[in-house]
Amino acid sequence: MNAENPQNGSAALTTRHLCTVEFEVGGGIIGIGASPFGDQRLGYISGGRFFGPRINGIVLPGGGNWSRSGRLGDDASVGTFDARAVWQTDDGELVYLSYTGRNVIPDDVRATFVDPSVPDADPSHYYLRIAPVFETASARYAWLNGVLAVGVGERTDFGVRHVIHEVL
Repeated sequence: MNAENPQNGSAALTTRHLCTVEFEVGGGIIGIGASPFGDQRLGYISGGRFFGPRINGIVLPGGGNWSRSGRLGDDASVGTFDARAVWQTDDGELVYLSYTGRNVIPDDVRATFVDPSVPDADPSHYYLRIAPVFETASARYAWLNGVLAVGVGERTDFGVRHVIHEVL
């Protein structure tokens, strides 16, 4: 086995743009508090939209993100995601989305996250990545049932935006 390329060239990881999703977070974040398992928070999804070359539609209200956070060294927080949402495509089909992920946010950037009067932080100054999977009964979008994806996220004034890429 070649140490530099354990796959010996037999397979390469490639991706293609699946869609961009903009989640609107309504009602603020509910801070459940720090337990022995981490600082738990809940954010409800109040709506949104998604758009891409093969799929477009709206994010239905009612999903959410159950996140945990802790410290990564002396100057940054680290967090996990446990999120679920339902999408409705432009042609009326339903898609269930769930994802996990990680974020690393330096303390100086985190201060801008909690102050709505401060413009959105530059996404190059923090790390927000997700790994979504999809489930649907729709024959038209059945291909989503076999997709593993990765996403790069950024905080916005309405919630969060993820650019999602299908892993091929």
